[in-house]
Amino acid sequence: MSPDHAARVLKTAAVLTLLFGLTLILAPHVALLRPIGRLFVDLAFLTSDQAPDLGPPVAHLMFAISGGLMVGLAVLIWQVTALIHPRDPVLARRLLIPALLGWYVTDCFGSALSGAVFNLVMNSAFLALFLVPLLLARPAARPQVSP
Repeated sequence: MSPDHAARVLKTAAVLTLLFGLTLILAPHVALLRPIGRLFVDLAFLTSDQAPDLGPPVAHLMFAISGGLMVGLAVLIWQVTALIHPRDPVLARRLLIPALLGWYVTDCFGSALSGAVFNLVMNSAFLALFLVPLLLARPAARPQVSP
């Protein structure tokens, strides 16, 4: 995968992450988005009960916090991809991969503790959106210097 193609994939994944984060924030409050929030919760807990409500104010706060963190992660990925990746794809990988793995491990651990085991599968797919282009991007060839 060329660095330009990897950057386009990373930016697309960042935009999708940002939209998902905003959806989490708004789902408890906007009727049009509520079914998406319910679907996410049903998938995470592997239920099909179509939860009638996304919870009391505490759950709304958790949606807001997790959505906000998703938006922040998306902005970070976009910025590293736009500002660092074109000049130094290796540094971009060195910055993004530990951050992504930090999110992944802690989110999966908390999801498992909460009984939302299928969220590990969803997290793995989400992580792949970012890791695949980061790991498959071929650094641009550097000119050979003659001795």
